[in-house]
Amino acid sequence: MARTGIGIDSHAFAPGRRLVLGGVEIPHEAGLAGHSDADVLAHAITDALLGAAGLGDIGQHFPDTDATWKDADSMDLLRHVAGLVGAVEHVDATVMMERPKLGPHRDAIRAALEEVLGCAVNVKATTGEGMGFVGRGEGVAALAVATLAD
Repeated sequence: MARTGIGIDSHAFAPGRRLVLGGVEIPHEAGLAGHSDADVLAHAITDALLGAAGLGDIGQHFPDTDATWKDADSMDLLRHVAGLVGAVEHVDATVMMERPKLGPHRDAIRAALEEVLGCAVNVKATTGEGMGFVGRGEGVAALAVATLAD
């Protein structure tokens, strides 16, 4: 029987930070605020994997109150969790942001995630159509669904 989990994350834009999505640095005038590198896509996938395995959430494993995780590479956190949960069959994820456009970086993001997870990863993008914090260009959100094999 396959197990499925859902993960969601969001971070506000912050000047002076790198914008990292799915382990890929994307040129932009601001990055995302966070305790780690604030990679919302890697965080959403990490939570989806933890949910599918019944292992809590990213905050339990990598609390932002622990200096160990300050400026951590979120792909390292994802790699660690992938090792805990067993065989990952598939991940489907959506990044929600107005700009920059994700399309030119999608293949690199997918390849980076597939290398870490060892499975097919589908990455989609959408905007907020001018509504909410995403639509106003204040930040980025990501949603992911992960399927684990038994």
